[in-house]
Amino acid sequence: MKPKELIETILQTVDVKINGNRPWDIKVLDDRFYNRVIKQGTMGLGESYMDGWWECSALDEMIFRVLKFIDISFLYRNFWATWGVLKSKILNLQTKTRGEKVARRHYNLGNDLYSSFLDPYLQYSCGYFKNTEDLNKAQEQKLDLICKKLQLKSTDKVLDIGCGWGGFAKYASEHYGCHVTGITISKEQAEYAKTFTENLNVDIHLMDYRDIKEKYDKVVSVGMFEHVGFKNYRNFFKIVSNNMNENGIFLLHTIGRNKSITITDPWFEKYIFPNSMTPSQKQIAESYEKIFVMEDWHNFGQYYDKTLLSWWKNLDASWHKLKDKYGERFYKMFRFYLLSSAGSFRARNIQLWQIVLSPHGLVGGYKSIR
Repeated sequence: MKPKELIETILQTVDVKINGNRPWDIKVLDDRFYNRVIKQGTMGLGESYMDGWWECSALDEMIFRVLKFIDISFLYRNFWATWGVLKSKILNLQTKTRGEKVARRHYNLGNDLYSSFLDPYLQYSCGYFKNTEDLNKAQEQKLDLICKKLQLKSTDKVLDIGCGWGGFAKYASEHYGCHVTGITISKEQAEYAKTFTENLNVDIHLMDYRDIKEKYDKVVSVGMFEHVGFKNYRNFFKIVSNNMNENGIFLLHTIGRNKSITITDPWFEKYIFPNSMTPSQKQIAESYEKIFVMEDWHNFGQYYDKTLLSWWKNLDASWHKLKDKYGERFYKMFRFYLLSSAGSFRARNIQLWQIVLSPHGLVGGYKSIR
């Protein structure tokens, strides 16, 4: 079967038509699209979209239909996917040096960009859309949920690993009165966070998690674990444990996969999150065995769909202020990133977990909070 016929046949099974009139139908603008997708898989799909070879009004819905009902393993039988697997097996892709690549390529893109679509606390992670449809409210609810799960007190010393632009540190210090130390490997984030948390009981450091050398009562890491890598998971948990007081609590907020793999999607690795990977439940649990006791495991990945759609709506509305700096291809790249991710979460192909851990098990047990 020729590439065009194959793709048309596959898409028909999920009611997606080539050059159809519905929002989730694909409009092919260059017939080279078919060969490129068959030969290059998801890399070809993403790059051909950036190059303007195809379009889709409801890109998130199209991706949802494909991921929910089709076995797309054939899209990973190509050079890009094979090379990614080999690299992950041979190399440690998340060493200190390699870890800095994602900061340069993604988190240092520009604070103007992220400010254009994130909430006032600049939360670049899933909001908690319980009883609300408002992004800002959902992100405040997420921050308060974390604080409550950590059982924060004003006397606590708190460590935020991967503090981003300082949103959690600001919220926790303002609302719970505790001291927060935030660390990040992004220079842009660190500079912003220092100003953002000025005059609060907050310290921000440009630092890798492997350099932590101080004891804390509570530790939190939101949206950073995806950059740690499976070869470093156990060391990560050991470092957190070694820098926690005996009765401390650690909350890990991370995207998760339904099955264990060692790489990220080739297109996402190249354009969005270099040297990243999303963990499975098995990979996480095996890594903290005999180090931590699992107190609570909360999945609210369904809210990431809403979070990503809100981000895209905000970015699209603000694009007129950014287009001269970033350009049309970047716009398409970010649209593909945000909306394809929304479709993936909608299909429950990936999850969002908040995991509460303690060094020895909390006396009397842990009260779950939702």
